[in-house]
Amino acid sequence: MQYVEIYKLNNDGSQEIVVIYKILNGKAVGEGDKNFINNLLQTGIIDYTNTSSEQRLFPKDGLHFLEQLKFNFKSAYLSASSIKNKS
Repeated sequence: MQYVEIYKLNNDGSQEIVVIYKILNGKAVGEGDKNFINNLLQTGIIDYTNTSSEQRLFPKDGLHFLEQLKFNFKSAYLSASSIKNKS
């Protein structure tokens, strides 16, 4: 199973997983903070592989959505892992 973890930085310097997105039936499904998940369902993320326009990706875009999470969330306070595999 392929998945991506999104982390936030806590005040004490530790990181906490906010959401885990997994591929299920070809779509990215989020587990965790419901507000965060709903926000991405509504607004999506930027597809940085398409530089000619500001195309947005949504969880329905599956693996491509997972691949782009690490480019959309890369600050010190909110970051996403690369795609991980779990058997």
